[in-house]
Amino acid sequence: MTICCPIGPALDFAVFAGDLAPWITTQSNGAQELDLIVPGISAPADILRIERELGKLADVQSVRVNYSGKRVVTTWNKTDFKPVAIMEKLNDLGFVSRPFDPSHSGLKTDDEQSRSLLRAVAVSGFAAGNIMLLSVSVWSGADGSLRDFFHWISAGIALPTVAYAGRPFFRSAVRALSSGQFNMDVPISLAVCLAALMSLYETFNHGEVAYFDASVTLLFFLLTGRYLDQLMRARARSAVSQLLSLAASSAIIETGEGQTQIVAATALRPKMKMLVAVGERLAADGVVEGGSSDVDRSLLTGETNPELVSKGSSVHAGMLNLTGPLVVSVTAAGADTFLSEIIRLMSMAEQSRSRHVQIADRLARIYAPAVHMLAALTLIGWLIWTGGDWHGSLMTAIAVLIITCPCALGLAVPAVQTVASGVLFRNKVMIKDGAALEKLAGIDTVIFDKTGTLTLGRPRLADGQFVASASLALAAGLAKHSHHPLSRAVYKAATSRGVAPLAVDDVQELPGCGLSGQFCCEPVRLGSRKWCGLPDNASNGLPEFVLVHGKNDPVVFAFEDELRPDAGTVIEKLKHDGLRLEILSGDRQYPVGRLASALGIEIWQAGVTPQGKLAHIQSLKEAGHKVLVVGDGLNDAPALAAGHTSIAPSSASDVGRTAADTVFTGDSLQPIATALDVARATHRLTVQNFALAVAYNILAVPIAMLGFATPLVAAIAMSTSSIIVVANSLRLGLSFPQRLTRPKFAASQSAQTATQFEGVPA
Repeated sequence: MTICCPIGPALDFAVFAGDLAPWITTQSNGAQELDLIVPGISAPADILRIERELGKLADVQSVRVNYSGKRVVTTWNKTDFKPVAIMEKLNDLGFVSRPFDPSHSGLKTDDEQSRSLLRAVAVSGFAAGNIMLLSVSVWSGADGSLRDFFHWISAGIALPTVAYAGRPFFRSAVRALSSGQFNMDVPISLAVCLAALMSLYETFNHGEVAYFDASVTLLFFLLTGRYLDQLMRARARSAVSQLLSLAASSAIIETGEGQTQIVAATALRPKMKMLVAVGERLAADGVVEGGSSDVDRSLLTGETNPELVSKGSSVHAGMLNLTGPLVVSVTAAGADTFLSEIIRLMSMAEQSRSRHVQIADRLARIYAPAVHMLAALTLIGWLIWTGGDWHGSLMTAIAVLIITCPCALGLAVPAVQTVASGVLFRNKVMIKDGAALEKLAGIDTVIFDKTGTLTLGRPRLADGQFVASASLALAAGLAKHSHHPLSRAVYKAATSRGVAPLAVDDVQELPGCGLSGQFCCEPVRLGSRKWCGLPDNASNGLPEFVLVHGKNDPVVFAFEDELRPDAGTVIEKLKHDGLRLEILSGDRQYPVGRLASALGIEIWQAGVTPQGKLAHIQSLKEAGHKVLVVGDGLNDAPALAAGHTSIAPSSASDVGRTAADTVFTGDSLQPIATALDVARATHRLTVQNFALAVAYNILAVPIAMLGFATPLVAAIAMSTSSIIVVANSLRLGLSFPQRLTRPKFAASQSAQTATQFEGVPA
């Protein structure tokens, strides 16, 4: 038996079995696990089928299918189990598989599938337009040889189009039927093929009507929806790729006697000495043994301010070294690093979210068999009634298939989501996941990160402190020589107040300490408390710089993160809507508590790790809550993926934006409240669309079964039902801006929050 690998030639299972060893991982409980890429997963119905069939294999402990990542993770607990049986079973189900390789992540295959779908959309759309033009001529009264001529031209366009553009549905239908299952693609394939074949039969026999336009137009609508779904899932999969890009591919290590060597990150082992230059990312976790530097620890804490590390400090793979060279003793490398743990958390969180199945797909198991049964009963009934008139009976059965084709049902969700996406785009909100609106409509809890989410991630001088203009001018004279965020905040504070920076001579910057120079023949320093001679324990919890000039009293500059301008307004609006609000932050206790008090958010936690955030969200989900996570940092990525749904600002890290279902732009938080309002309206219209689609079938099916609808009438009715669903969806765009009003408490609450924030002691 052979299997076709999408990145290579056919491989013999017996040969490939030995090659699976590098991809098999052993868990802490002794169980073994194999992670496979399965590009053929194209519908939520595939999840149940794969999990059920692989679960029947002896000794298999669990099977998890990641719909967005097209991955299948299988776990077993017997040492004599042959993992190649997993690939054999997938092959029997019609799915090509290969071991998951993080360096590829299936992206090449996915890109080709997206291009193939896009080509099919283009071909079917072009064909549908041309056939409709020819059909207008026939409907306008063309008859005889002229009518036959138009039918033959339509056949020449439609038949190759159906054969080419219908392949995604035909393949899915064949896979489902071969495993004894039904899905939406089975009735779609039958309706398209039978309509095309009967149209060809009518053309051969000089019939008056043909239905090539119905089959090709149906393909165009459904292919468009499938292509958009492919794009959304591709964006979800790229989150892991973004995280993988943060890991350095190589490192410089000491080999003894002052010699160094460049090695691949995969070759690093604990206790190796790693040399990290300025501007490099760490390739492994470790402890600093030499040097000091500011590092970007946002991967761990989500805080944008650099943090000083020196001998004895712990550092992690993916962190960026900013100001000085370091010598790091490796403690964990490869799959054991903190970055790898983040990637695993992301994958697990996406996997739990991927089980969300849209309403139309959940109806497939009932709808598809019912359609087939109705068409079969119609055919048998009419054969009996007409005494064996197979032509008329078959035409009536085809009319039933066409009139019950799930086009309106399939449009019920994407039509209103498309309109909603346009409304949100005009309100600075971008929806990335087609299911995000459905999820947003049901949330009851909102969890905010602090830095970069409720705040702008821009340090500024804390409110309530007085700094003399002379001290500010001197500090700005030093600060203008540095790119440190706190230095930039000092310089910005001076210029915004109209204070001109003083000229300081011999300015030098000491990494992790601060700036020094000469002013009026006396030394001047701007930097950390310890470096400037003040005790560390005097800090009130906010980031600080100290200015020391000669024998003058030290001047302390305390900094806080700049609050988003309408944060108080939006928080009050969310409370008014009955939502439960929390803050989970990796920042320190005092700044987080200060912000929570200012915004009136009673539930908050500080110093929370990515694992802690993920565990808290999972506990809320187990308690029945539907959680919206709003965050921006690398450390928020697993939480964003684990929530019922998630939102990130456009200023977030690449990984944060990729992991989130929704992204908002600008400094305002108002888009979050807008997104929730639009989501609720979208949910109402979606329910209405499903009701319209069901009502249409209740009315139309009996008419078709009784023979009062020809395939042409059935095609018109099917198209009309789709138009009604689309028209109902457009109501969102027409009426929602009138309902989108500013909360009546906005102005007063904003002023109240600003006053409250300034009143909190710094």
